[in-house]
Amino acid sequence: MPILILNFIHFTKKILPQNLTKKTESPFSLERKAGNEYLPKPKKMKILKHLGLVLFLIGLSIFTGVLFTGSFNLSSTELTSYVSKKGYKSELILNNLKKAVVTNEELTIFEFSSRVREAYKDSNDHYDALINKFNEEKDWDKKGEQYQYKIYGKPHTLSFELAKIAGKGSAKELPGTLWLLTFGLGILGALLFILPNLFLLGKAGIKNNGIYLESSTNRGFIAWLVLVYLVLFYLVLYFMPDYLVNWTYILDPISKTLNGGLASQWFVYGFLYCIIMLVMATRMYIKYRHNKYQLIRTTSVLFFQIVFAFLIPEIMTSLNMPGYDFKNAFPLDYDFFFDWNLNSLLNSGGIGIFILVWGIILTLIIVPVMVYFFGKRWYCSWVCGCGGLAETLGDPYRQHSDKSLNAWKLERWLIHFVLLFSLVMTLVTLYTYFTGTDSLLGINSQWIKDTYSFLIGAWFAGVIGTGFYPIFGNRVWCRFGCPLAAYLGFIQRFKSRFRITTNGGQCISCGNCSTYCEQGIDVRAYAQKGENIVRSSCVGCGICSAVCPRGVLKLENGPENGRINPTDILLGNDVNLMELINNK
Repeated sequence: MPILILNFIHFTKKILPQNLTKKTESPFSLERKAGNEYLPKPKKMKILKHLGLVLFLIGLSIFTGVLFTGSFNLSSTELTSYVSKKGYKSELILNNLKKAVVTNEELTIFEFSSRVREAYKDSNDHYDALINKFNEEKDWDKKGEQYQYKIYGKPHTLSFELAKIAGKGSAKELPGTLWLLTFGLGILGALLFILPNLFLLGKAGIKNNGIYLESSTNRGFIAWLVLVYLVLFYLVLYFMPDYLVNWTYILDPISKTLNGGLASQWFVYGFLYCIIMLVMATRMYIKYRHNKYQLIRTTSVLFFQIVFAFLIPEIMTSLNMPGYDFKNAFPLDYDFFFDWNLNSLLNSGGIGIFILVWGIILTLIIVPVMVYFFGKRWYCSWVCGCGGLAETLGDPYRQHSDKSLNAWKLERWLIHFVLLFSLVMTLVTLYTYFTGTDSLLGINSQWIKDTYSFLIGAWFAGVIGTGFYPIFGNRVWCRFGCPLAAYLGFIQRFKSRFRITTNGGQCISCGNCSTYCEQGIDVRAYAQKGENIVRSSCVGCGICSAVCPRGVLKLENGPENGRINPTDILLGNDVNLMELINNK
């Protein structure tokens, strides 16, 4: 993405001399600014931005509309082959599915899904009735026999598997064309909207002019539309993946190249994740082009997301290895100790054992050591994909983070509860795994895993954590729900060299630092007192320092001594200021 920006600048510079000597107006016509600088006219740049917005909306509309296209049905041969491959022993499910989807009708994905789910439900209801019947008759052999005929799995996931086979239409037959009309137009439009900011923002330096006047960035109508779209996307992604099957067709060629198989809803999500971060990172490179720390930090989260979280797991899958994100530490990777994952790793030979050992070492040794030397910023702001999405896609909404005392109290209780929840779940899971029992102290292993996955893994981390960016700010999940952030925060608060130092004598109380703190910290209160900022929630993003007009704030790693200063206002007549400075 930096290459695109450089090419854009190079292209513009190439035409500047021509415009200085010729009176004819180019597409980037110039106007003279102070300091004998010639820049493209803002009007022309704004037209380019509007064109980009139109192209983006067209791409987004086509992308969304694709979901409602195509037809779905199966031939008898296709269905029989699928049932045989899955190893279903029930003739009933085969007959039910034949009645439902072996047809000449051109079903929509919604009709197809409804019929498939009903077929599975009818089959399972039949065998549940037999199980109850034989249970009443105390015929234990026949009761046990019925379980082999039941179909296990989430209804929409079962429907998705069949829909991948049954689909017909442009998305499946012309994936390249659809990719250009969706992803291609969206990326081009977004870049055309973003790149003119190189000139419209003027000289380097953070510009937040008008951020509270725009509907999109001040909880207006557009912000609510974005929220609704994101929430619906996550709801469908997590709970109704069969409705996204047309999107998977578009990315099937890319998926085959990377992992040798067809795209799933999670491949679509991972690919979208990377694309959105890349495009929005361009905005970050432009906005923070004067700040080397922000440029390096943005590049870092892009690298770890694209390479470690997306490419490496996909390539590992193509090599018949368990796909694993080597940067994803427990308890953020909450299912690392689930029985299915442990069995997968233990059955994968040497690479599986290595992943298991690495995950334990990462959690117990590497994470605390890195936090000690660099604070939780090394992970939350430099490595984590959740933080990377928050810093790119969520950056326009960072000012919405609640700074109230009630929000801080809720944060402390909620995030530590999630951490405790994850630890209890893991203990129960490990106990049942090694003992072969179903529960510990009355807590059912499967129940607690399903509850955590539903409430925290899906709703909190996805639907609320990302969907509510436009209203609640960009770090809702990181601040209130991430168990790893809570773990890192404990270490950072009490055993770390990281702090943000302040120079109270230079503070003019403008409030920029507090306004743009995505973690809801009242930075100004610390700056006014000249007090080091040592908070569990601070992710070290450095934006408070970047927006300070006086250079009051500085991110530092130093001796533990002096990290936590008195909470009273420091006056020159009350303390030896030189002694205080030397102790910092």
